[in-house]
Amino acid sequence: MKLMKQLLAMATIAFATAAQAAPAVEAPDVLVKRISQDVIDTAKADKAIQAGDIKRVTELVESKILPYVDFQRMTALAAGRFWRDATPDQQKQLSAEFRTLLIYTYSGALSQIKNETVEFKPMRADPADTEVEVRSQVNVARGEPVPLNYRVAKTPSGWKIYDINVLGAWLVETYKSSFASEISKGGIDGLIKTLQAKNKALASRPAVKAK
Repeated sequence: MKLMKQLLAMATIAFATAAQAAPAVEAPDVLVKRISQDVIDTAKADKAIQAGDIKRVTELVESKILPYVDFQRMTALAAGRFWRDATPDQQKQLSAEFRTLLIYTYSGALSQIKNETVEFKPMRADPADTEVEVRSQVNVARGEPVPLNYRVAKTPSGWKIYDINVLGAWLVETYKSSFASEISKGGIDGLIKTLQAKNKALASRPAVKAK
């Protein structure tokens, strides 16, 4: 579980830096590769992140990640058929809470990034495709390489990630069942309250010191 959180952290934050420098016509796999390396280097070099400063990581994510991740689509997919029944205000609240949950859940794991490297596979896609899968693997110090893939869609504002696969499990599917369970018990508002409670608990937890 710790490894999965670490890998998801790397994936989730993969779009968190160099927003101003990204060329408009840059291919999705080239974009992911360049930014991923930037983020890993930043995580390794930033003493605050290495010390487990969640506030520092959260600030980094909040300021840089939004241009590259479609949280609304990610939330809609996780909510499934219930998304259509939600009001615009509920959709907005749910997207915001889900985004915050992902940030809090995986930000602490960034302090554990030490010697990992990412190797990207050749992308199998047509130049005209508007949705592609970028495949990579994380090489760890001990053990076999871990597959880490991204689903990326072309939008009017550029390529955006909307799902991540670690160890064969897609992030959206991982949350889909728990979302459905909470909605069946308390509706969309019940799910929002549950996420708010989780985020409040995560926000008050102590920083995790790197070992």
